[in-house]
Amino acid sequence: MALPDGTRLGPYEILAPLGAGGMGEVYRALDTRLKREVAIKALPEGFARDVDRLARFQREAEFLATLNHPNIGAVYGLEQTADAVIGLVLELVPGDTLAEVIARGPIPLTEALPIARQIAEAIEAAHEKGMVHRDLKPANIKVTPDGVVKVLDFGLAKAMEPGSGVGNPRATRFADSPTLASPAMTVAGMIVGTAAYMSPEQARGKPVDRRADIWAFGCVLFEMLSGKMAFAGGDTVSDAIAAVLGQEPDWTALPADLPLHVRSLLQRCLQKDPRKRLRDIGDVRLDIDEGAMGTAAPGAATVAPTVRALPGGRLAIAAAAIALVAAAAGGAAVWRLALPVPAATGPVTRFSFPLPEGQQFSRPGHQSVAVSPDGTQIVYVANGRLYVRAMSALEASEIPGTDSGAEHPAFSPDGQSVVFSSRRDSTLKRIALTGGAPVTICPAGAVLGLSWARDGSIFFAQEQGARGVLRVSADGGTPAVVVEVKGREQAHGPQLLPDGDHVLFTLATGSGAARWDTAQIVAQSIASGERRTLVNGGADGRYLADGHLVYGLAGVLLAVPFDPTRLELAGSPVPILEGVRSSGMLSGSMQFSVSDTGSLVYLPGPVGRLSTGAELAIVDRTGTVERLKVRPAEYAHPRVSPDGLRVAVGIDDGTVSDIWVYELAGTSAMRRLTFGAHNRFPVWSSDATRIAFQSDRDGDEGIFAQLADGSGSAERLTTPAPGASHAPESWSPDGARLLFSGTRGSDRALWWVAWPDRKVGAFGGVRSSEPTNAVFSPDGRWVAYTTTEGGGRRIYVQPFPDTGAKYELPLSAGNIYPLWSVDGKELLSFGASGTGTSNVVSVVSVTTRPGFALSNSTTVPNRLMVIGPSAQRTLDITPTGTFIGMVRPESATPATPVAPVFQVVLNWFEELRARAPVK
Repeated sequence: MALPDGTRLGPYEILAPLGAGGMGEVYRALDTRLKREVAIKALPEGFARDVDRLARFQREAEFLATLNHPNIGAVYGLEQTADAVIGLVLELVPGDTLAEVIARGPIPLTEALPIARQIAEAIEAAHEKGMVHRDLKPANIKVTPDGVVKVLDFGLAKAMEPGSGVGNPRATRFADSPTLASPAMTVAGMIVGTAAYMSPEQARGKPVDRRADIWAFGCVLFEMLSGKMAFAGGDTVSDAIAAVLGQEPDWTALPADLPLHVRSLLQRCLQKDPRKRLRDIGDVRLDIDEGAMGTAAPGAATVAPTVRALPGGRLAIAAAAIALVAAAAGGAAVWRLALPVPAATGPVTRFSFPLPEGQQFSRPGHQSVAVSPDGTQIVYVANGRLYVRAMSALEASEIPGTDSGAEHPAFSPDGQSVVFSSRRDSTLKRIALTGGAPVTICPAGAVLGLSWARDGSIFFAQEQGARGVLRVSADGGTPAVVVEVKGREQAHGPQLLPDGDHVLFTLATGSGAARWDTAQIVAQSIASGERRTLVNGGADGRYLADGHLVYGLAGVLLAVPFDPTRLELAGSPVPILEGVRSSGMLSGSMQFSVSDTGSLVYLPGPVGRLSTGAELAIVDRTGTVERLKVRPAEYAHPRVSPDGLRVAVGIDDGTVSDIWVYELAGTSAMRRLTFGAHNRFPVWSSDATRIAFQSDRDGDEGIFAQLADGSGSAERLTTPAPGASHAPESWSPDGARLLFSGTRGSDRALWWVAWPDRKVGAFGGVRSSEPTNAVFSPDGRWVAYTTTEGGGRRIYVQPFPDTGAKYELPLSAGNIYPLWSVDGKELLSFGASGTGTSNVVSVVSVTTRPGFALSNSTTVPNRLMVIGPSAQRTLDITPTGTFIGMVRPESATPATPVAPVFQVVLNWFEELRARAPVK
């Protein structure tokens, strides 16, 4: 029904028509009470005669009126006349629609991104209220002369349900088509939306959620940048729907110099499968902010771009465009905008909450706590599983499906899911915060820190002897190596920097406890492999959203302004927080996490190194400790001689590693056996006259043998191929064979070398991504070993020579070092308990004649320390059945246990900026 000029709808007087569409006609009108101009959308006549639909529309209009946001066109009211005319009173927004702007040609990136960001903010505000637009398109978006974006017609597609006289889709050109409606829109099969901007699920008439708006946003951004519709198809609605369902956008229509992060954003918005689509429009805004400094093409001038004027004045986005181009050129004044930096929302606030009764931190030597990007959720590891607690909640709840020895939790960019490593099967898994079946992403081995990047990929580091830093899609696949490590190098805690090319991580060398105190924080290019050292002496570096690099050293967090575009520190490190729990010897992790909004969560701990070394000790099955008369040192890999008189052990302080021999009677001082290079993993010959070990003295990591009394020179037993390394495992009782592991990348195989002719052969087809810790039985007829083949860590026994038979030990979860008793009647293994809260020894009785049989396992407590990489054997068994390994020195300050409390600091960025200002 057309409304002539001068028509009154309540206090509103119609001045002139503005436009028309299938959802009604729009007029300029005067509010005679407030003396302001408004827009009136006169809705179809059928509304007033449909009581149910009118009541529904009234409720929707009331809800829409609550969307009070600067980028959303306001709803002022709803009017009805006696002539059955219904008018929705809207904010009159000046300026052109985005469709009119695009009609003049593609929008330059420096103008398009600020517009896109405001659109995303509007959609995000509506989604937070539970409203899905469902008809987002350029014609429903206005840009005012001041550069402010206004999204219009929120919720009207839903408000128009159900109905049959709402336009004629078949007669309407799809580019300008209004909301489409089937006669039964409240049932499955409804089609609501504008054809060229419908998501595939929307076009099929399936129920839609906020991801439909994300699809439409992708279509709008594509059109802004290319000047062409993402899914044009033809001249009819049917053609457009067919294009949406069966075609891909013409990616070549986009500017050739479009930054990678923008192209990636478009591709994630326009995934036809909603399960693979970007899940939260808030991530769009974050992606735009994060990539702001990379929007200019290489070599772009640092002058402000020309901003096209719209009718009524210039776009106010000129200033934003200038800032973006300056950032692209590496301007120091704006580099901190690489990640979103929220404005302060209140004073710095501190509070704490305890770990619930009955819970214990499982493995505080690994990352145990994470905070969501928006700072509203905390996930932590306890009792071998993950728990989640909202900042505003009084209690935490278990995330179902994570009781697999979860470690290293990290949030997805949208904060809805968590990735973690599973000790049970040595994989990476992801799971929604609400729980459910965890999805296995990939095999991962032993992990040393991980993160979930905004491009949808997972970065994780593997333990020493593996491949370094790897990258894999969160949807699963084969991990790709992005940072290789050499020899004794060990990577930890990788994080992708905002440029999408450089990876920030910690690089340690050696296996001693001091390696993390002397580690480096480095950044390495994925494309070129060029590595730059940022910090010498520190671990667990993190780049924060406010422009700081934060890292840990001896229980203290230090911060320094950091320019990620130039990979340069912009000042000197400043101690910012004391008393943060560190893992010390094991992984380099600092137990803290910081959100993009400035919320800090950490576990308290002592200041200073957790250990100044360890003492060698013998521990019996009752837990009684007998300390040996040796100085505390960074001991590793102790092995007892077959006659029980001596122990060979490595000492690795992070700089030098050598093999030492000690008489257990204590009648003489410890004696150094090897000199020069790095020498590790001692193994005794059966007659106790020789010690085999790994050495890099000739440039590779081969196996050598040295007389135990130190006389003569070391003899080479194996020569690994380029890129491989060998490590001795066990010498057969008859002295004829030495088992050793051959490692290339993260793949290990078990081999033997004959003595003294040095013939080499493979054993049993054994493969593993972690140390095999293989050991001969006392009679030489069996080999026990650890493997990750088939998922998780398992201990198997096979005959020697191999016959194809294989038996699995029923051991406690986490036990990974097999040991034989001296009489061969027991198999023992050492490791963490099922919850990771203590160390235990599992004991299994073994019968080998007439057939091989195993009893159920029992456990006994153990006080020996786990030192070094968690998958590497760190103790041995003596002929009398006691254990030899490392304990904490009596003279050392006892390690402070992890306090069962979480410390939280809100608006921490304010404090951080005050202590270490970012220019």
